[in-house]
Amino acid sequence: MYPFFSGYGLYLLFSLPALLLGFWAQAKVKSAYNKYSKIRNSLNLTGAEVARRMLNANDLTEVHIEQIQGLLSDHYDPRTKVLRLSPTVFQGNSLASAGIAAHEVGHALQDQQGYVPLQFRSALVPTVQIGSRLGPIIFMAGLFLDYLSGSSTNFGFQIALIGLVLFAATAVFALMTLPVELNATKRAKNWLSTSGVVYQQDMQGINSVLDAAALTYVAAAVQALSTLLYYAYLLLGRRRR
Repeated sequence: MYPFFSGYGLYLLFSLPALLLGFWAQAKVKSAYNKYSKIRNSLNLTGAEVARRMLNANDLTEVHIEQIQGLLSDHYDPRTKVLRLSPTVFQGNSLASAGIAAHEVGHALQDQQGYVPLQFRSALVPTVQIGSRLGPIIFMAGLFLDYLSGSSTNFGFQIALIGLVLFAATAVFALMTLPVELNATKRAKNWLSTSGVVYQQDMQGINSVLDAAALTYVAAAVQALSTLLYYAYLLLGRRRR
């Protein structure tokens, strides 16, 4: 039978490694965050205070810091030049709070210096918002039409190809997120370890939190790429028949 209806095993073959990596990454993040969100940093600074010191030290006094709701909803908005921190990071004085706040400031530094991967990722956002939602739907609809029409028309194939291209933007976005996030983490670690804001004995816990978070971006990229390859296999496999 055509794999559109019987490809569950094939889908698992493509996606299972990525899913397992994702579960492992989430478990590591949860474990590291739960542990180091309970340990205070040596100077008892809140995440907001760490972020402010790092921003000021890098001539980013115009960047504002705001508290937003949600757990680990922290992010930097390059459009408004605002650093938004979740309550546990904004108010918390833990090792996890210091590391997460510094990581987000790392994105502000990227914005300040015109870091190309960040600019490219930001430019992809509108396309990704469309592709991540409509891409799979358009792809499956086109694949179904192609199955119904057999080899008599290329209309379904062309529709599926459009869906595949739209979803490909999601995979590219996930891949571009890797250098952006890893670079922000590197900037955070470098500054924290040399600024005196935290003591050297704090860095082990901070590194554990940031490294675990970085692994989630690796897992997301692998999952997006594996799904894209699965879609491409279905579509090209249909053409070979």
